Amino acid sequence: MRVLHERREDGSHRVELLDDAGEPVEVVSGFMRFLAARDCSPNTLVSYAYDLRHLWRFFAERGLTWDVFAPPHAIPLLEYLRSVPSRRPRQRMTLAVVTADANGPGTKLAATTVNRILAAVSSFYEYAILAGLLDRANPIEKRPDPALQRVSERHQPFMGRASRQRPVRRAVRVKTVQALPRPLDEAQVEALLAELRSVRDRALVLLMLQGGLRPGEALGLRLEDIAYGRRRVVVRRRDDHPKGARSKSLYERVVDLHEPEALATVSTYVMSERPTDADTPLVFLIGGRGARRLEPLGYDGLVRMFARACTRAGIREPWMTPHALRHTHATRMWEGGMRELTLQKRLGHASPESTRIYTRVSDPAVVAEYNRVLGGRADAAGDVR
Repeated sequence: MRVLHERREDGSHRVELLDDAGEPVEVVSGFMRFLAARDCSPNTLVSYAYDLRHLWRFFAERGLTWDVFAPPHAIPLLEYLRSVPSRRPRQRMTLAVVTADANGPGTKLAATTVNRILAAVSSFYEYAILAGLLDRANPIEKRPDPALQRVSERHQPFMGRASRQRPVRRAVRVKTVQALPRPLDEAQVEALLAELRSVRDRALVLLMLQGGLRPGEALGLRLEDIAYGRRRVVVRRRDDHPKGARSKSLYERVVDLHEPEALATVSTYVMSERPTDADTPLVFLIGGRGARRLEPLGYDGLVRMFARACTRAGIREPWMTPHALRHTHATRMWEGGMRELTLQKRLGHASPESTRIYTRVSDPAVVAEYNRVLGGRADAAGDVR
């Protein structure tokens, strides 16, 4: 089985799960059309297709079909996902369990990946029930979780206990570790900036580093989105980028850039390096004299540029991606004293839970208490002497 991803001439995307005969799996095709109608991003469609490919491979191994899959099969599915090898390079500097099959060695799927696949399977069956294709309960059961409601850091409904929302949890899932974001330190940032070979690349990196923009938001900026006099950029929701770059958030926002370097570098790029014969309002384009000149810069080009600069700077790590610049900005803002709600608005997070991960990197209150205790112990030690 394989996943087919095509971009049509009108800019829309066709994502299909093909069976061993090369024919689309019809029920999955309907699910993909449903997701597209909900305006899910192309990356989301592709992720769902790959997740459901695991499900259909499980069906083939166990002699099942999608319409007979029931709750008792959820546990064998979990066991299958925990044993299936993944040949995608690990993005973590940790020990990995290695498996082997007929195609060679591979690492196991990460716990977060397994949970994402189970969530995709659950969403698929919710669609099947909604579309009238299934007349029984979702085989990936969800159960009330009162304990989760008592977690203080969890986002609470606006109406609090009066809300009818009740936390639920999938009955079959894998325990995961809440990983901390990894910001770049000052030495790494300086080394990276020193190895950028064009004004365009420096402008892109500084927008993500000093403005906290996501890679897709930076790539999707248009000339009219930049207000040099007011020292700000406007991040708008668009889905017409020729190479699929788009904002993840559904919220448009204004990002102030009072550190002068970022906007000054963008201005220098637009005035001196950006091709003057371009007929697109997008800011970041491919220059030079090659066949792809004047094309908008896409994710692949940004990732390659960033990886090469990190390699030249001698700071290349598996976790170091363009998105790490956003982590670096958010961590700097929090450690500098920005309030949680303000940081949430600046980053464009829909939920405070997304912002709260940065509060675990360095909590000023914890540091202050720690220093106070150390000061008291030092004073006590001085009295003993």
